[in-house]
This record gives sequence, structure tokens and C-alpha cells, in this order.
Amino acid sequence: MAHHLKEQFEKEILPTLMKEFNLENLMMVPKIEKIVVNVGVGEAIDNAKALDAAIGDMTIITGQQPVVTKARKSIANFKLREGSSIGVKVTLRGERMWSFFDRLVNVAMPRTRDFRGVSPNSFDGRGNYTVGIREQLIFPEIAYDKIDKVRGFEVTFVTTAPNDELGHRLLQLLGMPFGKGEVYG
Repeated sequence: MAHHLKEQFEKEILPTLMKEFNLENLMMVPKIEKIVVNVGVGEAIDNAKALDAAIGDMTIITGQQPVVTKARKSIANFKLREGSSIGVKVTLRGERMWSFFDRLVNVAMPRTRDFRGVSPNSFDGRGNYTVGIREQLIFPEIAYDKIDKVRGFEVTFVTTAPNDELGHRLLQLLGMPFGKGEVYG
């Protein structure tokens, strides 16, 4: 079953982007390639349960089993040894990606206290966008009394856009609630 957001992208957003940016063919229209959800679990060094809890939360939120991220190098000050588990990450594509995007933008984000939109300034120069989510509780699937602690995470939208302007417009048309702030300044 195709997701309605994907259908909207193909029927309405694609032609809009082609027209607005004078793109000659469909292949030039930017798309979301994948969404990467990343949770840093620093306390996992002292507390293995924290890692399990983060895995549990992410599985519920994304509908997919996360992979555990490991430290690439040792940092003595942080008691960090190379190969230690320091976070969890999920890479979403296809159906799950569309479903997650939809729930994040239309269900979870509006539940954020005093929500005024996400910063338009977090593009990386190559059309990819990262937004920080302060707490997993904005997802209604996560029950307050079932979590070990409030945990934030990062969501990166990897697009095929050649620049931030196109990436911004793509996400905007898909419903990303950008707040005020100059994007191209």
C-alpha cells in the first residue's frame, strides 16, 4: 500500500518543483533518499540498560530494529574505549521512511511544547537537513511510565537535492514546519 505522502509527492510536489526550479526532467527533481534517526547514549558506558531502553524506544518510534553505534576511537577523559556502544541508529527508506516522516511532522512535532517550527538553518550545504528532537515522548506510541528517561535524538533527511534551496523547498512542500529565520543569508 503506497503511503499518501508519497502519492502527494508524485502527483503534486514533483510537478511543482519542476516548474518552480525550471527542471527539465523528472530525474532532476530532488527526492528524500532516506531518513536517519540517531540517538547518542553516552551513559551506556556505565549503564547497559540505557542502550536497551534506547533500542526499545527507537524500535517503537520507527518500526524498525536500530543498529548499535560504536565508538571509533578511545577518549580517556570520557572513559570511552574504542568499540564501546555509544548510541543507536535507524536508517529508514521506502514505506517506513514515508510513514515516519508523516508521523513526525503531523503527529509528533505539533505535540512539542510551545512549538514554533523547526529551524530552517540546519541544512548542510548539500540539501540534507538535520533536526534535533528533544524528547521521544512527543511520539504518542511512547508511554511516559514505560521509559527509563527522557531522551533526545537527531533526525537527518538525506535528499538528492544539489543544494539547500531545493532541499528546503522539497521538505517544505512535504509539510516540514519550518519556523522563522532566514535560510539563505
